[in-house]
Amino acid sequence: MTVTTSTPVRRRGRSGPLASLASHAALIGASLIALFPVAWLVFLSLGPDKDDYLHPGRIWSKMTFDNYSFVLQHTSFFDWLKSSLIVSLGTTVIGVFVAATTGYAVSRMRFPGYRKFMWLLLLTQMFPVAVLMVPMYQILAELQLIDSYLGLILVYCTTAVPYSAWLLKGYFDTIPFEIDEAGRVDGLSPFGTFARLILPLARPGLAVAAFYSFITAFGEVAFATTFMLDDKKYTLAVGLQSFVSEHDAQRNLMAATAVLIAIPVSAFFYLVQKNLVTGLTAGGTKG
Repeated sequence: MTVTTSTPVRRRGRSGPLASLASHAALIGASLIALFPVAWLVFLSLGPDKDDYLHPGRIWSKMTFDNYSFVLQHTSFFDWLKSSLIVSLGTTVIGVFVAATTGYAVSRMRFPGYRKFMWLLLLTQMFPVAVLMVPMYQILAELQLIDSYLGLILVYCTTAVPYSAWLLKGYFDTIPFEIDEAGRVDGLSPFGTFARLILPLARPGLAVAAFYSFITAFGEVAFATTFMLDDKKYTLAVGLQSFVSEHDAQRNLMAATAVLIAIPVSAFFYLVQKNLVTGLTAGGTKG
């Protein structure tokens, strides 16, 4: 009598132990590489002297939070934070509204040149900041919007709207056209259909566009430095530059300010991360 032993059969799509170990090791390595600059910045922010970055090993024996206390109490950090929030939230609201209406119009309506219009939006992203700076400054000066939050918001919308319009156009394409027809049967106008039926279904896509617009405005430096003249209206990214001059660089205070700047963005990302993942994956799998 012969006894047969059955060998375990690997299921399709399941990797072997060596492949699984290698993939986990690669992911851990990539995570460490991504987290190292952040951890290093936090570490340098705990050094009390501006030259501690040259001798980081000495920081261990004299760690302190004095840099954070100085930034919060003796700089215009909260004015910078207020300006950044005003500009970022304004860019988010205006930019997402314009991008959503643009993306919906191109997705649902067939007007002459609608395809070329989307490519024209994409073409606007090809011009470098140095080329756009002078004509934008002249336009804002003519409109008397230099050193104003509205002027900076409109400038940032020129960057946020084209990408967000492409993103939302692709997401609107995944929503069945029958919903628009049902809205017309119920007597809704095109804008009523868009506001009452389409936008609630497009919340994940809107979350992605809103987050992109917020980050675009929150961390931008070149336009804010040129168009904002009052130091009380500086954004956080511009205020960060005040710690570096021609003859001195307070890198310990700069590191502490950079950590403080990252906190609101990280908190916002943590709150909306589920909608971000849903919006990115849904736009890529439907249709």
